[in-house]
Amino acid sequence: MHTAGGLTAGVARGVGRTALLVAAARAIETHRPDALARDPFAEHFVRAAAASASWPVRPAQVPDGDADPLWGRLGRYFALRTRVLDDHLLRSAHLGVRQVVLLGAGLDCRAYRLDWPPGCAVYEVDTAEVLAFKQTVLDRLRATPAAERRALAADLRHDWADVLLSAGFDPAEPTAWLAEGLLLYLPAAAERRLVATIDRLSAAESTLAYEIKDLVESPQVRSSPVYTTTRQRIGIDLLALFDGEPRPDSAAELASLGWTVTIRTPYEFTRRHGRGPLPEPNDALAANRWIFAAAPRDGATTSGVRTTASGVTPCPPTAAPPPPPGSP
Repeated sequence: MHTAGGLTAGVARGVGRTALLVAAARAIETHRPDALARDPFAEHFVRAAAASASWPVRPAQVPDGDADPLWGRLGRYFALRTRVLDDHLLRSAHLGVRQVVLLGAGLDCRAYRLDWPPGCAVYEVDTAEVLAFKQTVLDRLRATPAAERRALAADLRHDWADVLLSAGFDPAEPTAWLAEGLLLYLPAAAERRLVATIDRLSAAESTLAYEIKDLVESPQVRSSPVYTTTRQRIGIDLLALFDGEPRPDSAAELASLGWTVTIRTPYEFTRRHGRGPLPEPNDALAANRWIFAAAPRDGATTSGVRTTASGVTPCPPTAAPPPPPGSP
């Protein structure tokens, strides 16, 4: 049986702790009048874990605002990423995809906060500790998902396909896959295995989005305020958590398998939305790339990899979620 202390200790370790970091960023963004994304549950996760209970969850609690390297710059990066990937998933759903698989789902509540079409099933795959902590907080809030939600405990460094298949996932139906903030932490062999598994389980017209860094960062970048401030103020050493092996070229591998692949920079979406981080010297975000891929339609041929600044077609706008539970 999980104890409350055991749950919070589990989520506060290693990569699970970064889920609290992203939750705090989403909480802060939720309370901005011009929010790119709103997650009414995020602040409750932050407050429920002892490791993050004192972190800010509202803009007024960040004295330097967007100039703060951690809660300003990095926080707005996470908010922008959330919005872009929300749009990607909802666009797939509005085009008829009814299976959504969130690999490394963390503490995000897409199954609860997004306006899913009828018939959608959202599979959340993460560690048992993260999912148990998440469920405890959601139960306390009496939260009700907006789509069928299936939470699956699995180690994404190893084989996870059987867990997904045993939960009712149908590889004959198209799927919207998302690996948000996951591949940075996986060994190279695990990334190759994950991409191969996604390809094997994807029907025609499936989609995939994930995040990578496309080059090794210089010592100057590794000493940038985003990294040093995050380590000094909240004890998360992102550089130590990133896997240091040479990375596989998963975008090229997907293209060789027939997927259409588009590579974007976050700054393209900053320009599109008019909000988000901008380039700076020795930039900790400069190497970040967001990859969007579409499985071939039946009978289609390989389309290759595209790097373009033209943007991704956004999904239709959805209604804003209700105010966060417990808000004044």
